[in-house]
Amino acid sequence: MYKAILLQFGAAVITALGAGAVIGTRGLVSVGFAAMAAILPNLFFAIRLSMVNSRPGASYAANFFIGEFLKIAATIGILAIAIKGYPEMHWPSLLIGLAVVLHAGFLAFWKKS
Repeated sequence: MYKAILLQFGAAVITALGAGAVIGTRGLVSVGFAAMAAILPNLFFAIRLSMVNSRPGASYAANFFIGEFLKIAATIGILAIAIKGYPEMHWPSLLIGLAVVLHAGFLAFWKKS
């Protein structure tokens, strides 16, 4: 699970550098906010699930769905704060960065350990 987060981070860095080269600082910061909104909740979700596995008697399914709900809520909250706090947001960079970072986690399934 942590490998997927590392791949998301790598995709975020590459996308942010590309947006910074094409659009400038606005694009770089917009992709950075998108990456933060995707990676931080995923990291906390992974930590939460690894802690649940170590507790005997804990319901994995219930914790998974509660954690997934909190992850989605945190993503929406971080995006809302970023949009309100950075009025110069470059929307195409934000949306493309979010899509790239969220899809980069699927590369972890293709790569063998």
